[in-house]
Amino acid sequence: MKEEMMLEKKVWAVVGANENPEKYGNMIYKKLRSKGYRVYAVNPLYQTIEGDKCYPDLSSLPEKPEVIDMVVSAKRGIPVIEEAAKLGIKNIWLQPGTYNDELMQLIQEKGLDAVKACVLVAVR
Repeated sequence: MKEEMMLEKKVWAVVGANENPEKYGNMIYKKLRSKGYRVYAVNPLYQTIEGDKCYPDLSSLPEKPEVIDMVVSAKRGIPVIEEAAKLGIKNIWLQPGTYNDELMQLIQEKGLDAVKACVLVAVR
């Protein structure tokens, strides 16, 4: 199952990570970190998240993540998927509400693997 395969990978990027503890971008970032994942925050609007450096995009990360967790709208996600494909990042984890037909089609065209599920539930 794709979900379990992705959860076995240890280097993640949370696209849309943020500083608001009531928002999913923050909860997911902290949850993955607390479970021992190496997690990078990606959001051009922040310098740091939870005291960690936050990166403006996938290209500026110090290493290539094995999985990207999408916590942005489908519209904002399109360029992220394009960038992921260019960088050779194959695994895309889509939180509920972050995808539409256009985004799914792009993921398919680029030959990427996608899981549609809430990571907070998956890593309990």
